[in-house]
Amino acid sequence: MKKIFAWLGILFLSFVTAAQADSAVGDVIVTLGEDLSPAQKEQLLSEMDVPDNVTTVTVSNAEEHQYLGEYIPKAQIGSRAISSSKITMAEQGSGLNVETNNITWVSKEMYTNALSTAGVKDAEIYITAPFEVSGTAALTGLIKAYETSTGENIPEEQKQVANEEMVTTAKLGDEIGEQEATQLIERIKEEVAQQNPQTIQDIKVIINNVSNELNIQLTDEQTNQLSELFNKMKELNIDWEQVNSQIDQAKEKWNEFKNSEEGKSILQSIIDFLQSIVDSIAGLFK
Repeated sequence: MKKIFAWLGILFLSFVTAAQADSAVGDVIVTLGEDLSPAQKEQLLSEMDVPDNVTTVTVSNAEEHQYLGEYIPKAQIGSRAISSSKITMAEQGSGLNVETNNITWVSKEMYTNALSTAGVKDAEIYITAPFEVSGTAALTGLIKAYETSTGENIPEEQKQVANEEMVTTAKLGDEIGEQEATQLIERIKEEVAQQNPQTIQDIKVIINNVSNELNIQLTDEQTNQLSELFNKMKELNIDWEQVNSQIDQAKEKWNEFKNSEEGKSILQSIIDFLQSIVDSIAGLFK
């Protein structure tokens, strides 16, 4: 039941709607894994509901290894580029909204955090694959597509840190819980933005304070890993105000939805459905 309701919490976020921002509002760009078969490409393009003349960016397995090779084993990255995505540009200030399909390891919130670190803003994003994949490689295509669409050049160091953040959060999620890991990263970002730490020791103090605030127990290894990650971020020219703004916008959309009549209705429908499943299973043992 714990897993069911953890999944349920993630499912709710997929109903949060958004708009997009920087170049022309409504511009759409699609990324496709280089190793998709023609049939799989057609399947995903149909699923993403894009016009025939949509701008398409191809992502190679070599690019995936370039940005992920330092953080996860090569075997986990694999030898084929499969993950694909669709970005629709939204109005300025609307934030990031992420939805996924067939993504098993990286959550929507993790993508939001990592994309905001990379400098991606005000976009509606859909990430998918023809079958279940971990989702680690999708960030490479998303950043590439965003650069193509907006004409902005995101520094390589910032791309690397965004990928490291995504993987670190996902691994931490396996150890302390997905929601806990995501919330921890978000709160550390907020405090780093406010306090402007100057040393890695200052960052460790922030991490310890935030983890205590959230009642999360971190090992020394986990604390050191997070300290090194945020120290790398500190060295980059990251607009922390913008990063936190994108995350706050995503949270706000979710809060607005769950408190709306539509949101409450959908929420209750899903709860009723899950309860019927539980009742049916319980009935088998009576």
